[in-house]
Amino acid sequence: MKKIILGIIAATSFVSCQQDKIAFVDNTKVINDYQEKIDIETKFKGKIEIFDKKADSLGRAFQGEAQAFEAEAKKLSQQAAQEKYNALLQKRQAMGQQLQMEEQQLSQESQKEIDSLIKKVRTFVKDYGKKNGYTFILGANEAGSVLYGAESKDITEEVLNALNDSYTK
Repeated sequence: MKKIILGIIAATSFVSCQQDKIAFVDNTKVINDYQEKIDIETKFKGKIEIFDKKADSLGRAFQGEAQAFEAEAKKLSQQAAQEKYNALLQKRQAMGQQLQMEEQQLSQESQKEIDSLIKKVRTFVKDYGKKNGYTFILGANEAGSVLYGAESKDITEEVLNALNDSYTK
């Protein structure tokens, strides 16, 4: 009986002496310095530049049409000038709607890729924690998830390096 009680006490002591392996990562740094995010931003920066050039080109073309209309309107009857003016307005509205739709598509496409990237990073950190025996990996961010953490518990660089290594493979 004494052996059983001593065994239970020893087991309890052993379990209570085991410490959880806890660390934290700076969420913002991991996301912002992740090479895949940098690549996504570069890709969309290029798409935005192309969109801006297209919008500017369409705007200049429309402005040319508007100026031509102003010169021509003086020679037209009031009704003909009004009809041409209305047609020009409709064209401007259609062009504005088209550009707005393209801009929304670009924004949605970008957001979809960023959301997918964040999900991928979360899964990676979870798997990293399991693989390396962590009980908890906390996320530090501007909102204050981790108000203080000893530098020795900050594994941001380790996780970021492992994440970038897995991306480049």
